[in-house]
Amino acid sequence: MYAIIKNGGKQYKVQEGDILLFDKMGLDPKTAIEIKEVLAVNNGELRVGTPFVEGAVVMAEVINEGRDRKVVIFKKRRRKDSKVKRGFRRDHTRVRITAINA
Repeated sequence: MYAIIKNGGKQYKVQEGDILLFDKMGLDPKTAIEIKEVLAVNNGELRVGTPFVEGAVVMAEVINEGRDRKVVIFKKRRRKDSKVKRGFRRDHTRVRITAINA
């Protein structure tokens, strides 16, 4: 059984026990999350919502919050003496999917 959920403008295909990195939510560890933006559910037959599946809920639990590795953006224009170096570290919330209720 799997579901396709929407969180933070992104879509994720999830099964029970999966661990995902969502955008930072500012929640404490062991907090339960109820995700109601379920786009599709497959439990033998595929149910697709318009835009969301009625009555479908994905339960998740916060593991921790942290930061990803640094991503470096380097732009160089040849023969122009033009260089730009930028970087960032994405803040994330690590989440474990505990149940899919269709």
